[in-house]
Parts: sequence; structure tokens; C-alpha cells
Amino acid sequence: MTKPTLTSLLQIDLPLIMAPMFLVSNTKMVIEGMKSGVAGCIPALNYRTLEELRASIIELRAAKVAGGSFGYNLIVNKSNIKYKDQLAVLCEEKVDFIITSLGSPEETIKAAHKVGIKVFCDVTDLAFAKKVESLGADAVIAVNNLAGGHRGTHAPEELIKELDLHTGLPVISAGGVSTKLDLQKMLSYGAVGVSVGSPFIASLESGVSEEYKQACVDYGAKDIVLTEKISGTPCTVINTPYIKKVGTQQTWIESTLNKNKSLKKWVKMIRYILGSNAVTKAATEVTYKTVWVAGPTIANTTEISAVSKIVDKLTL
Repeated sequence: MTKPTLTSLLQIDLPLIMAPMFLVSNTKMVIEGMKSGVAGCIPALNYRTLEELRASIIELRAAKVAGGSFGYNLIVNKSNIKYKDQLAVLCEEKVDFIITSLGSPEETIKAAHKVGIKVFCDVTDLAFAKKVESLGADAVIAVNNLAGGHRGTHAPEELIKELDLHTGLPVISAGGVSTKLDLQKMLSYGAVGVSVGSPFIASLESGVSEEYKQACVDYGAKDIVLTEKISGTPCTVINTPYIKKVGTQQTWIESTLNKNKSLKKWVKMIRYILGSNAVTKAATEVTYKTVWVAGPTIANTTEISAVSKIVDKLTL
């Protein structure tokens, strides 16, 4: 059975989604991406209120051009208390697609499909891919061990081939793409498209500080480390002097609380809120507490440039 390509799924010119990045992604980036023939995705949590979320959808719909597409990312676990209301807004406004992360997408898939919205689900292994396939997902985002943020554990080639062979879903690869050659590799493994985040952090249109953008130019793949201190789940960050000072491992108290079944949910929620606040401060202000989320593909970021130029680098 021939699986639909990403370009046919989203009616875009190029097989690329600008990945949703907390605080980084915004409407300016997505609009420029759509003009370049790709899809753009924004975390719903980038908006403090439902009114702001709805306004962003209206702005993107007005700016949409042929060959481009826009969607939103939903955190679908219990740590996101805004999830149900955000889902309702996305369905009311009929966005092009939704990417789900960190939880069961069942409710999202049912609601989105009622109004014709496609749902792509982040997965890191075959077991979860099969689960979301049984729930009716339209595609899987195969998050590999080269992704930025909450990454997977499997190498791109291994993960893509396994999901492509053992599920009937189109596989969109996430992680390890910063050049056209990287993109072509993922397609050769069986992916129908790619989701790319870190190379777009240092774009003129991104919503973070100049210091954060410049860090993506100055640091490289060897400077990316995993930390458990943001959300309790390992997350890739740039190994700044502050990260070196505070360390990347949970304290024994945090570890003990996370293992307590009755407290685990609340500990994770608190850690997520505190971690998100720390990332927000570092991303938008000049501060010594630099918690800059990024992946190893910043190795090929050599300047701060326009989204359109970054898309060209990935596709031409």
C-alpha cells in the first residue's frame, strides 16, 4: 500500500514542517514558512489565553497561501490544564492539522476528525506508534535521538524503517535535519517528510532574544546536553555556564518524589510549570540563568537569517 506523502497530506509544496517550539514559534515564522511552501506549527501553550490563541489562528488563516499550511501542537497529558479548552478552539477554528505530544491523543483525534482536521502524533517507539494508529492518527512524527527538546532514544534510520515497515501510517521524521542532504537521507529511509525545529531558532522572525539566537550560532552539537531539571523528562539544552553550574540530574528529593505513585502527577506538574517559567525567562530576557533549549542540528547554524533562507538551505 502506498502511503500519502506529507505534501499531499497538507497540500504543501515541500515535505517540511517547521516544528512547534515552546516560545520560539510564532505567526511571523509560520507566515514566512507558508510563503516558502512549507507547513508551520505553533505550540498552543505559547499563548497565555484562549483569545490570543484564537487571534493567532485568524491571522494565519488570513495569510495562508497556496502551497503552505499551518497547525498547532497540543500537550495532551494532565500537566496541561488548558488542553481541553485549547482543543475546542482549534476545532472551532478548523486549523489544518494538530500535532499531539506527551500523552494519549485519543480525545484529540476524535474531536479533530469530526471537523476535518488531520492529527499527527509524536512517537518515540513502535509500541506507541501502533497505539496511535489504532486510535486513527493520520501520521506519526518519529522523534529520534537527534531531536531537540524532548528527544527519542532511537537513531533516525532505525526508527523510521521500523515504523514504516510495521505500521500503515505515513512517517514524518523529527530530528537530525539541518541540510538538504539530511532531509534526503530521512526520505530515503522511508519518511514522507520531516519536522525541523532547531535550525529555525536563529531566524529573524523567531520570538526569542538575540542572545538565544546568537547562542545557536556560537555553540555546536558537542555543546548539547540532556537535562532532567526542566520538566522531569530529559530535554536537550545548550550547555551554558549556568547549566554547568546547576547540573543536569534531578536531586535525590526530586527523584524520590517522582517515584511516589500518589505524588508523581503533582510533582511532574509543578516541575513542568517551574521549568517552563525558567525557559521563558531565559528565552526572552538577558539573564545569567540561560536555559536555552536546542538540538544538535544547530551545528549547521552559521548566522541569524530569514525563515525563507533557512527553508532554501534545507530544500534547494
